[in-house]
Amino acid sequence: MKNHDLEINESDRMITRPSSENTSITKMNTSGMSYNKFLLRAYIANFVAIVVMLSVFVDFAVTTRITGGSDPSIMRVGDTYYSTGSDGTSVYVHSSSTLEGLAADSGHKVWSDNAGRGEVWAPEITMEGSNTYIYFSAGTGANHRMYVISAPTPLGPYSSEQKLALPDDRWAIDGTFFNYGGQRWFVWSGWAGASSSEQNLYICRMSDPRTPTGARYVISQPREGWEQGDSPLVNEGPEAIIDPNGQLHIVYSANGSWGNKYCLADLRLRTGGDPTYAWDWYKSNGCLFGSHQDRMMSGWDATLYIDGPGHNTFALVNGDISNSPGGSSRIPFVFHGVEKGTPYSWGNRVIFTGSFAWWGKTTYSRKNAPGDTSNQGFSFKFFE
Repeated sequence: MKNHDLEINESDRMITRPSSENTSITKMNTSGMSYNKFLLRAYIANFVAIVVMLSVFVDFAVTTRITGGSDPSIMRVGDTYYSTGSDGTSVYVHSSSTLEGLAADSGHKVWSDNAGRGEVWAPEITMEGSNTYIYFSAGTGANHRMYVISAPTPLGPYSSEQKLALPDDRWAIDGTFFNYGGQRWFVWSGWAGASSSEQNLYICRMSDPRTPTGARYVISQPREGWEQGDSPLVNEGPEAIIDPNGQLHIVYSANGSWGNKYCLADLRLRTGGDPTYAWDWYKSNGCLFGSHQDRMMSGWDATLYIDGPGHNTFALVNGDISNSPGGSSRIPFVFHGVEKGTPYSWGNRVIFTGSFAWWGKTTYSRKNAPGDTSNQGFSFKFFE
């Protein structure tokens, strides 16, 4: 798999190690059945090794299509996965014992846009304590704002919506809530002013899951060459996760969701860093999961099967980043994109399962910025 940089351990390369009696030809009678038996054993050993190696590739070679749609948000509670989505006017929750089974559930309508705000986008489901919270944006044009509903269980019943009083009260979408370092946080995509040609990522503190507090702080702007080319310029779809070293990451989507330059990139908070200080965040030097090779970070390859992958969810237990997975094996995640060969459009987007692995000792570098010019830590290898 050329684009996956798959590494195979020596234990995977050599499954069968022939004993000394059948590997040393000089100790064998090389005529008749003895020699043929040696060749047969060698052939079988090589065949088994090849089959096992191929199985490693095939296991993760192709994504699994869940359903048509976009902007997935999934959490796991006990043995059940819960996802949320919107049809533009209502919010739904689906449940299943497997990620792939979420599409088979007809879904529970948990909220409707009775006030007629319009454009209900990208609901995000999570928990704090025993309560479930769904954050979503609603409103047409410059009126997009973030709202929250809550329930004692993931399937409801849910409260009426409450507008989040985000600092500066500007256009806001794609909000996500999490706890980190003993503090509640909210990260979203928004505009700096009343109108903008640029969507930035902002962060603020929360005193509880419904109440923002203090100022907002910009942590990412679409200023790199690989984030440009669309109008407006876009950073959106932030998703928080903690790596095996305990560092906070915000995986986000760069470029416009209406085109195939859409991709996943990473913000990594330096060890001991302040989440509200932009220069404590280090950005990947290119897309980590995308379909344009010229926009990929060096050492990362473009996708083979999916155009414009982005807006992912890590399907964490209880939606809580303290349950972020570690280890060296592949970890499931979910994203949306368009199958290659299909015209790229919002209507053709599909939700897929894929996998990722933590990728250690990865350096992100920058120029003309305060602080260190580079930072090393975990990154991501995403797989179709």
